[in-house]
Parts: sequence; C-alpha cells; structure tokens
Amino acid sequence: MTEAKNLWGGRFTEKTDETFAEFNNSFSFDRRLFFVDVQASIAHCDALFHAGVLTRLESERIKNGLQTILKRADYDKNYFDELPSEDVHSFIEARLVQLIGDAGRKLHTGRSRNDQVTTAFRLWLREEIEEISKIVRLVQKTLIEAAEKQRDAVLPGYTHLQRAQPILWAHWCLAYFEMFSRDRERLDEVWRRVNVLPLGSAALAGTSYEIDREEVARQLGFEGVSANSLDAVSDRDFAVELVGACSLVMVHLSRLSEDLILYASSEFQFIELSDAVSTGSSLMPQKKNPDALELIRGKAGRVFGHQIALLTTLKGLPMAYNKDLQEDKEAVFDTVDTIKICLQAAAIVLKNLHVNEEKTREAATKGYLNATELADYLVQKDVPFRTAHDTVGKIVMFAISQDKELNDLDLSDMRNFSEQIEKDVFEALSLEQTLANKNQIGGTAPERVFEALDGAKESLAREEN
Repeated sequence: MTEAKNLWGGRFTEKTDETFAEFNNSFSFDRRLFFVDVQASIAHCDALFHAGVLTRLESERIKNGLQTILKRADYDKNYFDELPSEDVHSFIEARLVQLIGDAGRKLHTGRSRNDQVTTAFRLWLREEIEEISKIVRLVQKTLIEAAEKQRDAVLPGYTHLQRAQPILWAHWCLAYFEMFSRDRERLDEVWRRVNVLPLGSAALAGTSYEIDREEVARQLGFEGVSANSLDAVSDRDFAVELVGACSLVMVHLSRLSEDLILYASSEFQFIELSDAVSTGSSLMPQKKNPDALELIRGKAGRVFGHQIALLTTLKGLPMAYNKDLQEDKEAVFDTVDTIKICLQAAAIVLKNLHVNEEKTREAATKGYLNATELADYLVQKDVPFRTAHDTVGKIVMFAISQDKELNDLDLSDMRNFSEQIEKDVFEALSLEQTLANKNQIGGTAPERVFEALDGAKESLAREEN
C-alpha cells in the first residue's frame, strides 16, 4: 500500500510524521460524504466550464471520471481501502487523476477544502434530516395505531409519579404524538438553514473566478447561497442545531421509554411487552427485561454529549476555518446513526405491546382519582372552589379511615361534610363521567380524544398526498 499523498505538500520538504498523519486523517469516518462530495464536484466542474476555466473536453472528461468513480465505489467493496488518503476529498481527487490524468488536477480551481467540506456536509445532512423526519413520522403512526387498537383503555394519569386523574390510553399516545410533531417542525427549520450553499467561498475570502454560485445552488438543490465567505467556511451552527433538535427527539423518546418501563414493571403491570422486544436474565429464569427501552433511555445521554462537545469546540474558535472543525463530523454522524436506530426501535416496541385494560382500569378507579370531580361537583352547587377543595380533602381523609373509595361512601357520610351533596353525586364520581367532563379542546374526554385521533391520522395522510 502506498503512502497517502496530501493536497498541500508543495510547501513542505520533510516527510510527515506517521503518528501525526494518522491523527490528522479523517478518511476513516468522512468517507460517508463520498457520494455527495462527488455530486458537488460535478456541479463545480460545470461552473468552471461556464466560467471559461475548463474547456468542454476537460469538463466532460472530469465529469465522466467522477461518474466512473461513483460506479466503481458501488461495486468494488475494497475501493476505499486500496488508496490511502487524508480525507474523502483528497481520495476523490487522487482517483480522478488516476483515471484522466492532469485534467483532474484542474477540478479544485476556485475552491478550497474549507468550502468543499461544508458543502458536502450540508448536502449529506439535508438527506439525513429528511430521513430522520420520516422515521419520526413512523413513530407517530405507530402511536396512532397503538391508540386505536385499544382506544377505550383507561389508565391513571400521574403528577409527581402519584396517581392523579384518569385518562384514556389514547390520550397518552397522543401526548407523545404532539411532542414528535414539534420535533418534526424543528427538523424542518434546521433543514432550511442547512440548505444554503457555501461553495464558492473558497478558503475564506471568496473566489477570484467568475463562478455563478446561484447556478451551482440551483444544480445542487440549495435554496440560496451564503452571503459572507468568512462566515460560510466557519459556520457550524447548522450542525449544533441539528444535534439540538435530535437531543429533543431523544428527550421525548427517553420519556416515552421511562413511562413504558414503569408500566411494564411488576408493580404496575399496565402493559405487556412481547418477547420480540424483551430479553431475559443470564441468571434469573423468570425475568423479562425491557432492554430496548432502556437502551433508548441510555442513548439519549450520548446525543446530549455530542451537543455539548460541538458547542465546546466552537466557543473558542477564531474566525474562518480551523482544524478543530473536523470534530463536527463524528459527533453529527454518531448523532444521526443513534437517533435513527432509537426511533426505529421505539416504533417496533409500540407495535409489540399490549395494554392490560383490566389492570389499568382498576388502577384508574382506586386512589381517589375522582376527588377533583367531587370538588367540581360542589362548585356547580355554588360552593367556592377553595371551600370545596378543603371540604373534599376532609372527605378523602374520612374515606381513607374507612378504607373506602369516594364513590363507595354512604351519601349520609358525605353530607356530614357538606349538605350540598345529593344523590346525583355518585353519577358525577363515576369513571365514565369523570372522563366525559374533560370535554374541552385537548382534554381526555373520549369525544375529544377520538376527534384528536382522527385529526392526527388526517395530518399524516395529507403528507402522503
């Protein structure tokens, strides 16, 4: 294997130290930019032709050579290993020169690796953001399916991890649907800021050649061109934003995982995870562990760490390109890989769980979850809410002493605390009425939840049309 040939060797007379060369190289991980960098190089070649830098013959030879490189990489599994390179950009140039000779050396005219790197990075990210958004949408779809499969299931809602008020299982599913909707909006916003062409900024001051940057942008599908060459080569805001948006997706995935881990525990027994998404213990034969959910929860911290790493790298950099920026690739690449597999795992888990409706309904009717309904009942009897709240607190204390739920108390016992309580109180305290009363927009009343489910389905269906 021959030694990697650098793109910058003319000024140097001594051989590069081997350890430094290994430390400096990024080809092991930035080779995933191969396809998009060739794409950008073809557009740059066209721009050089129109600027009069390349003849038509040179332009055609370069573009044919680049297409050949793409094809060979597609069928030759060892293609990237046969030619040692500093990075993917120098690899492509070296392969091009191998194929077409000195004409290949003209391709880099009017550009620097500084604007070349960030152009390829933006092209790659643009596609990955679209892919991530599609998988988030898949999770939303599985949430709707899980909700509809057991749309009448009821479970207790919690505050402070204490049973609070009953909700529909579908309402829980839709809560996460909303979170992921916001995530997709953020990803769309990041995509728009990614979709700006930096090529033509050269090293930092712009290019001396008559390159039509707007035409290059149109050819590559960018919505616009960068307004300042100095900013264009040093900007990695888009990378931080992408990892930040992914961090929030991971927050939501982690919260969903935590809920389901609790619900699947022996203490709750609200859901059953199928064998397809569970593992056993190497020691305890009875165990069924929610490993997929625990891994999602654990990998959230990994993505958060990448955001902190990027911010820390950027905060002390002077203007224009610095080699520190090479650190952006591995952080972003790993973020993208991590979030995609976590989203896919979450969708699989949601398809492979079953709500224990008998258990969740029992939990939703125990623990005085209808206490607020009794307070609201008294308010309807013209009792001030604070007075009603205090009265119901005393009734709850009495019920606890009797080891009874509120709707199991005798009417006479409740009337000892408030004469406004009448026999219609038992209907008001029923689980069905407790749910039905939450009938405002966004509430857990079945009517509202089923409307929201239909709206969620329609919103996803519109995207397919």
